[in-house]
Amino acid sequence: MFNVVFVLGPPGSGKGTICSKIQENLGYVHLSAGDLLRAERERAGSQFGALIESHIKNGSIVPVEITCSLLENAMNLHKTANGFLVDGFPRNADNLSGWSKQMSGKVHEQFVLFLSCPVDICINRCLNRGEGRTDDNVDSLKKRVETYNNQTFPIIEHFGKLNMVREVDSERPVEEVYEDVVKVFEAANQM
Repeated sequence: MFNVVFVLGPPGSGKGTICSKIQENLGYVHLSAGDLLRAERERAGSQFGALIESHIKNGSIVPVEITCSLLENAMNLHKTANGFLVDGFPRNADNLSGWSKQMSGKVHEQFVLFLSCPVDICINRCLNRGEGRTDDNVDSLKKRVETYNNQTFPIIEHFGKLNMVREVDSERPVEEVYEDVVKVFEAANQM
């Protein structure tokens, strides 16, 4: 069974940055649902490319079956990893239900790493990160934040009721955030 840590937080909370550091130092493989979807959108001959592009541009959520299949395929490419950081997923109740249906018996969900950060700071980060993402503009960001507030935050609350959420304040400098994240992983791996 694959160890899985869900990494959730608002757009621009530092999920990708922190996941890169965890991957580099702790032996977990970073799987960004968004990156996998963007790569599939660009892949020549993809039957889902136009559908994914439409959802990304509109700030809406791609059908769960597509995202789960991309995540599972990526996990199967790295069978010797300590675990997987599933970044930006599940984003809503349908994602969680589809994940449970498709991945039940294949994964051990260790915990949810919740990177909390005020939305105004997150939006500023996204507008200034210069990655050239088509969804890093004011209109898309408003939709993404609305989706996060209405659909993703309730998922964090769901896992909180199961005592699976480990919250780290990501408004601080990256090194401080990462130090706290390492402590979370150390505690989880001692259980």
